Amino acid sequence: MSDETGRRASLKNIREPLPVATGALGQDTTELYEFGLFRLEPAERKLLRNNEPVVLTPKAFDTLVLLVRNNGHLLEKDELIRTLWPDSFVEEGNLSNNIFVLRKALGEDPPYIETIPKRGYRFVGDVHRLPTPPPRVSHVAAKPTEMVPLTVVLAIALATVLGLVIYSQHLFVRHSGPTIQSVAVLPLTNLSSDAGQDYFADGMTEELTTELGSIAALRVASRTSAMQYKDAKKPLSQIARELNVDALLEGTVMRSGNRAHITLNLIQPSPERHLWTQTYDTDAGDILNVEQRVADSVAKEMRVALASRDPGVVPARHSVNLEAQDFYFRGLHALRSAAGAGRSAIHYFQQAIEKDPNYAKAYCGLAMAYATWYPDDPGPREKMPKAREAAQKAVALEGSLSGAHMALAYVELNYDWNWAEAESEFQRTLQLDPNNAIARNFYARELVALGRTDEGLAQATRALEIDPYWGLDYSAWVFYLAHRYEDSLQLAQKLVSMDPNAAWGHWWLAANYEQLGKPKEASEEYLKFETLSGSDAPRIQRLQEGLASRGVKGFWQASLDDYQETAKSKHAPPVMVAGACARLGDKECAFQWLAKGLEERDDLMVDLKVDPVLDGIRGDPRFQDLIRRVGLP
Repeated sequence: MSDETGRRASLKNIREPLPVATGALGQDTTELYEFGLFRLEPAERKLLRNNEPVVLTPKAFDTLVLLVRNNGHLLEKDELIRTLWPDSFVEEGNLSNNIFVLRKALGEDPPYIETIPKRGYRFVGDVHRLPTPPPRVSHVAAKPTEMVPLTVVLAIALATVLGLVIYSQHLFVRHSGPTIQSVAVLPLTNLSSDAGQDYFADGMTEELTTELGSIAALRVASRTSAMQYKDAKKPLSQIARELNVDALLEGTVMRSGNRAHITLNLIQPSPERHLWTQTYDTDAGDILNVEQRVADSVAKEMRVALASRDPGVVPARHSVNLEAQDFYFRGLHALRSAAGAGRSAIHYFQQAIEKDPNYAKAYCGLAMAYATWYPDDPGPREKMPKAREAAQKAVALEGSLSGAHMALAYVELNYDWNWAEAESEFQRTLQLDPNNAIARNFYARELVALGRTDEGLAQATRALEIDPYWGLDYSAWVFYLAHRYEDSLQLAQKLVSMDPNAAWGHWWLAANYEQLGKPKEASEEYLKFETLSGSDAPRIQRLQEGLASRGVKGFWQASLDDYQETAKSKHAPPVMVAGACARLGDKECAFQWLAKGLEERDDLMVDLKVDPVLDGIRGDPRFQDLIRRVGLP
């Protein structure tokens, strides 16, 4: 019988009526199982450990029966819920709590229940179905010494009641366990019937990641790395291994009007063990307080010190206007989406601010939306002053908001060229959120640009530890600027192997091939970048024709011609145009565009001293004057 056929049979079995105390239709009274130290007797509603009864809530017992009956097979969450609660509408948190109760009762060494993220659960114990025992002789009276004392019966009944109370109230149960030093927040699952509510679940995921990231003693995988596992079908142990973390926080969100129902589970993946579970029913506008409570609970469970939670750092928490928060989450979703969503993000953040003028996080998001350049956007002189204004407002409203300081540092570095102030703001960002890999990479680039290469590479390496996915992109840039081309190439190759459609991965492949003396391979990768980053078809065709007719020189001449044509009607990035000129050996053209970069305050002017593409014109006095005017040492 094939595995698929076996799975169909498994799903059929799960739909059989569950045994209940009075005996259910279709119940097999000879059903007996053993696994490890345990013996399961469904007909008698008994679970024994070394012949001692184990107290379970009724639904937890029913869940165990289903899992054991289908040992080795994945049981989908929806199927379990429909079978366990056939006449009721219940949320996934009820099933999660059943699993939590079972893991506590069965122990975790060895683990008996495996979680398959976003899918369901599998019983992985070595189960033996026992032969039918001889029939009981019901007419023979028991000896007085064999009668169970009433006190024992009452004790078991009381324990059962207490178990039900604990189960129904989702009380937190302490246990001993190893200290956990790192965690990833997996993308929360949107249980709402409206798929359009995904932005709310994603926003909650990002906010929880940021909240946990403020705990200095805890290493938190970045949102971008964890988001790669949205809808992933991998075992938790594999996800934890790939993210290099000791624990995973997973859960679900159900939004209904102004209410939010949130269920969270903290899991040690290897061996798999549920450390903590909790359900929150709250006003959707009170999410900020929920996030802080979750972070505190997780930190206590992991036994890490809340080192950064002193009165000078903890922000004042207040309920946010519900509509404002909704627009804020939509803005985050747009900002993280494909290129071209920047204007949508700006619109959402502005609407959030209109609803709540004191919403610091909305100003922070607005700052980064203005600071991020997308094709067809206006130049930095139009956008960056708005980014600075929003960042300063965010800092004024909530001085302990790490993202606000990062946004301000970004503007100080890339637009104002205020090196000392940028460094100060980056350091403040990392003091507030040591797990902010994006800020570490921004700071690393500044340090390399200033000639403090070893410090910059140390920051980039730390960013890679926190964010093994997004960190590859920006860290590849930092290593490239440090002239560590082989290292940068390896990072780019890893990024492209993980995501063949990562446009900037192909850019850094191209840039490093170029410096390693492989111009043809470089041009081919630059073409892939143009295609994946959304360049229009006519530009791509001109680049292909230039490469085919005149090789690498033809490629860069076609690129320069296209840039110059674009500049007649909209913004063209001056330093990238200057780079095309420099590759063609046209020094005057390069300086013309670098002067334009100075005038427009192009962010790539920051890299003047270290960008290897400009090495051919570095000896010209005009180049040294540009360095002086940018303020580089």
